[in-house]
Amino acid sequence: MIIKFNTSMIIGKNIDLRKVEVSDAAFILSLRLDPELNQHISKVEKDLAKQEDWIRKCKFNDQEWYFIIQNKKEEAVGTLRIYDIKEDSFCWGSWIVKPEARQYATFESVVLLYQNAFFKLGFNNTHFDVRKQNEKALNFHLRFGAIIIDERDQDYFLTYSKQDFIARQHEYLAKIDKISTS
Repeated sequence: MIIKFNTSMIIGKNIDLRKVEVSDAAFILSLRLDPELNQHISKVEKDLAKQEDWIRKCKFNDQEWYFIIQNKKEEAVGTLRIYDIKEDSFCWGSWIVKPEARQYATFESVVLLYQNAFFKLGFNNTHFDVRKQNEKALNFHLRFGAIIIDERDQDYFLTYSKQDFIARQHEYLAKIDKISTS
């Protein structure tokens, strides 16, 4: 399934998702090298040129979308990525949100991701994994409605459907309306 996604910006209430640019490499690297934020993600080298090259590769891949989560002041506060396309399902990850933005950016970034992946890109399901030690993220996904379908030594594998999202979308949007960025 090859999907074109031409939108460079996904607009939300408190945040926006914009396609990553090579100029974001230093910000992304700072998140990925932060010991508080990188406990449950794959390791990267402290090499800006490699991060820039990886972004260039990602930008020209029709099967992958990498986003910067930014606040309404256009300040980068996190990252989010869609990848590993399988028929009508997508994987998502590279989800890192700066601690000071979590209150308003975490929940809304996921809702924006699902709205666009399910309704604009046409997927019916998502599949993703969460490290077993990352109990906070696992509980978030389970409260959202995701289902654990498998597990291995380090990871749980989860799924979430468009139908589940549709059933609770109004609840999610109401919650976003109550979130304040101040």
